Amino acid sequence: MKLMITGICGFVGSSLARAFREQHPDWTVCGIDNFTRPGSETNRRPLERLGIRVQRGDIRRPRDLQKLPACEWVIDAAANPSVLAGVDGKSSSRDLVDHNLVGTINLLEYCKAARAGFILLSTSRVYSIPPLASLRVKRLKRAYIPVLKTPVPGVTEAGVGESFSTAAPVSLYGATKLCSEAMALEYGECFGFPVWVNRCGVMAGAGQFGRADQGIFAYWINAWLRERPLRYIGFDGQGSQVRDCLHPVDLLSLLTQQMAAGTGGNRQRVQNVSGGQESAMSLCQLSDWCTERFGRRTVSVDSTPRPFDIPWMVLDFSLALQQWQWRPRRTTAEILEEIALHAEQNPDWLKLSGAL
Repeated sequence: MKLMITGICGFVGSSLARAFREQHPDWTVCGIDNFTRPGSETNRRPLERLGIRVQRGDIRRPRDLQKLPACEWVIDAAANPSVLAGVDGKSSSRDLVDHNLVGTINLLEYCKAARAGFILLSTSRVYSIPPLASLRVKRLKRAYIPVLKTPVPGVTEAGVGESFSTAAPVSLYGATKLCSEAMALEYGECFGFPVWVNRCGVMAGAGQFGRADQGIFAYWINAWLRERPLRYIGFDGQGSQVRDCLHPVDLLSLLTQQMAAGTGGNRQRVQNVSGGQESAMSLCQLSDWCTERFGRRTVSVDSTPRPFDIPWMVLDFSLALQQWQWRPRRTTAEILEEIALHAEQNPDWLKLSGAL
């Protein structure tokens, strides 16, 4: 197998590259990264020492992709991951579209020419914001849970399913990923190469860059340990908002099956992959964990609402379980401890990640 991973020196890309190398030493693994994300350069040499070829390049430039060897599969892990990208005054809306949509189209053109399969790592943020923001919730054990006395289409106690609305608004970030999904599926149909779309929950693990927009779990733990200021934003400043948690290496078995399946018969091509309800945790529950692990810290309160915030986002991965017998293996407690150990061993991680 010849495999290419985009964003290979990011957290998700580098984690997958190392895991594929370990489990499939006979595979050729290569990747491309533009190294614009603070901290990404630290992953280059460790990957190269494993025999993984890392190409400096930008998926927004087709000529950079032409320098890459022909591969059988492309896993697209390159993206600007912030839901506030393009509207926060720190990043350009055009740059966001170029990174997350135009870059994907360039990769699809590469796959068309190379006759390669394509797997898009998408996001839970393709789901419509207004019905999620207005979802009835109650606070239980310091965390929001949905109140589903009246059925909400696409939502169960297990989480948000693939049938939930993707109608705008979904944020500019969500829109770029949703458009990328549609383009990937259309390219696959038009040009006859296999495409899979995995809508991922919140990724977390050791080595994730310590920025809130790239991974709230890693950021919170590193900031707590280093006694950096932390805030509960919105939702009455209680920190009750909930997200699920997934380690990227847990994707490996699913990705391997998808590549082996090729066109995949009658399987649905878009599925949620996440830690699910068992992994879900609120910010104040994360603070409780940090208090036990590191000691008490003060978290300030800013009850001002923030654009695109939602009280509860847990993905239902039942379809992936049904189609692939896939489920996450690492518990949230294991993931948090992994992040904590990494934070203790890397005191400058927030600075290296560009968070300071």
